[in-house]
Amino acid sequence: MTDTMIKRQLESFLKEKNGKAKIILGPRQTGKTTILHQVFDGKEKVIWFDGDEPDDRALFENITSTRLKSIIGDNRTVIIDEGQKIDDIGNKLKLITDKLKGVDLVVTGSSSFELSNKITESLTGRKNEFHLFPLSFKEMADHNGLREELRMMPQRLVYGFYPEVVTSPGREKKVLNEIVNSYLFKDILMWNRIQKPDKLMKLLQALAFQVGNEVSYTELGNLTELKKDTVESYITILERAFIIFRLGAFSRNLRKELKRNRKIYFYDLGIRNALISNFKSIEMRDDVGKLWENYCLAERIKHTHYNEIYCASYFWRTTDMQEIDYIEERDGTLYAYEFKWNERKKTKLPDIFTSTYPNSETQVITRENFEKFLY
Repeated sequence: MTDTMIKRQLESFLKEKNGKAKIILGPRQTGKTTILHQVFDGKEKVIWFDGDEPDDRALFENITSTRLKSIIGDNRTVIIDEGQKIDDIGNKLKLITDKLKGVDLVVTGSSSFELSNKITESLTGRKNEFHLFPLSFKEMADHNGLREELRMMPQRLVYGFYPEVVTSPGREKKVLNEIVNSYLFKDILMWNRIQKPDKLMKLLQALAFQVGNEVSYTELGNLTELKKDTVESYITILERAFIIFRLGAFSRNLRKELKRNRKIYFYDLGIRNALISNFKSIEMRDDVGKLWENYCLAERIKHTHYNEIYCASYFWRTTDMQEIDYIEERDGTLYAYEFKWNERKKTKLPDIFTSTYPNSETQVITRENFEKFLY
């Protein structure tokens, strides 16, 4: 997939000449380095550094602007891959942007928690960010054709969209287990704040089983033998490592509306299923409704991000169990969506919602119409 919409967007992002550092964030194994090679290989005056390499990290120790100029020489593009691995990366990037005028700086990171935290203060007003997720429905439909990608839907719900998974038919389980065991937590487990990796895995497995349900940090703590505050801290880290994302509860007018609850989903269903070792086909599963809901939400996040659709995202529920899977607020209008795998099952959104928010727009998303939601 050498000419996808995302590659073209990323190329445009990288070619923008505004003097700011270009920060590309996304989980490991989603193709950040591959796309950069496709864009920059063969071009002159480009220098690469790899934060995973001890030699490259050592180059940046106790660095000065004079030494930086000597290392970079007459190169006009500086690429730092996995920049979160370099100590005090924020100030070192600031040195490059401030002292090496006319040099384009490109930095990738597999953790927005580490990289963004390290550079936010140092590069205020000096950076642009681009988020690269696992492959999307639209990318695959553009590549394979819409008809073929629709046919592949059951496969995507089980194995997800990681590039190596998609390009390794017959080896999906092996590749996903390698990603989970060797790459996914490579950075997370190195952070000092993660001192109990076995309990982190238990937490992720508990979240995997609770996809589509409201989660309680207290209950998760009881399941994993972690304190409530530790659970919340770990979830924040997992979210900023692009493994999970949260939806908060929408509440505005009704006393019955839940206000503080949240749901948690996975950016990739292959990762979710690998964590609980469940690769059964769709026909044999009892969680297909949850998978469908997670799939639609994750793909919608990719769609809104890549298409610069700015919105706030929620779920909605009342104390008497009236609920809606997904709410988007865009330009002052509410859009309410319910996700149903079984398109033959009649679904009506709660009257109390439509009467309370009469100007909202509502839709049921099924296999027969979901491409309009994502394409």
